[in-house]
Order: sequence, then structure tokens, then C-alpha cells
Amino acid sequence: MTKRTKGLLVVLSSPSGGGKTTICEKILGRHKDYVRSVSVTTRKRRKGEKQGQDYLFVTEEEFKKKIRKREFVEWAWVHGHRYGTLRRSATEAQAGGKVAFFVLDVQGGMAMKKQYPDSVLIFILPPSLSELKRRLIRRGTESSQEVKDRLQTALKEMDFRSKYDYVVINRNLGQTVKSVEEIIRVEKLRSSRFDHARWSKDNGQTETLES
Repeated sequence: MTKRTKGLLVVLSSPSGGGKTTICEKILGRHKDYVRSVSVTTRKRRKGEKQGQDYLFVTEEEFKKKIRKREFVEWAWVHGHRYGTLRRSATEAQAGGKVAFFVLDVQGGMAMKKQYPDSVLIFILPPSLSELKRRLIRRGTESSQEVKDRLQTALKEMDFRSKYDYVVINRNLGQTVKSVEEIIRVEKLRSSRFDHARWSKDNGQTETLES
């Protein structure tokens, strides 16, 4: 079947511990044709993380080399480490008509929207700061000072929610996943994403009018 829709770039952002990565994984498990862009980072791998699946873990020098070669859509310092989004992830998804997820902080989200105006930005809000704190502590990957730092960063990040296309409060994981899926379903129906010229050619519209 000939593809008649353009690729859809979906950005998921939330404060650290807000659930963006888990939501992405749940949706990818339910939609085998969806893909995820894997970010590049210089931070150390956490327990349970896999190279090339959770992140592309690289050295500082390797990261700098990618900057020089202009391989990133954007990159930024986050909590003392570099994170970057590879440009090829976006171009390949668009060309292949794929739904591609980008799990990014707000700096990355703004950069994606600037370079790819058709991208869909979804901000995941925690039910409350106290709940976010509880999730960070339960995660067990940060010290008490790091939890405090991340909560302070979260307050700044949440100020960006009005710049996103959609805001979803993550009270219940299952319902949040369904909400994001519904956003994607609606966005795929936008006229701007439809390949009108290809549809006309495939269905003989031009030939019919000329005959």
C-alpha cells in the first residue's frame, strides 16, 4: 500500500520522574510500527539501562565530535551532563511516514518545534510536586540533594507547558497512555500531514478530469 501520510514527530516532555519514558515504552509496546529516537548522552549508564535502547552512551570527546559534524537537532547540558537529539532520527521518520517519539527536556522540545514546526509537543504534568518528589525518591537513582535539585528544575520546566501543543496530567499511567494515543490518532488526520498530490496520482484524479 502506498503511504499517503507524512511522518509524525511526537515530543514527550516532563520533569524528571514525571513518567515520559515509561509512557513512551508502553505506547511502543502497543504499536509495533512506532519508533523512538534514542538520545545521545555523556552521563553514566544507570542500573538496568541498555546501550542503544535507553540512550547512546558516549564519551565527552565522542559527543564533541558529533557537535562538530552537526549531527544534532539540538543538544544541551542537563544536570551536569550533555544530551543530544540526532538529526537523522527525525529525517528518517519523516521520509518513512513513521510515528517517531522523542523523549526530551523542554530545551529539546523547543528546538524540535523550531526546526520541525509540524512536530507535536506533549507535556506530561505530575499530579503535584509532592507526588513528583515521592516518585523520584521511590526511583532510588538520586541522592537527597539531587532530588531537591530536580524538583527545583521541575518548577522551571513546568513554566514551559503553555508552549506545548498538549498538556496531559499523569494521574493514572493507563489513562495517560490512552490520552497520548488519542492525540496521535487525531494528529495523523490533519490535512497538513496528508500527501494530497500522491493521493490524487494514485486514484487517477488527474486522468479522470482530462479524459
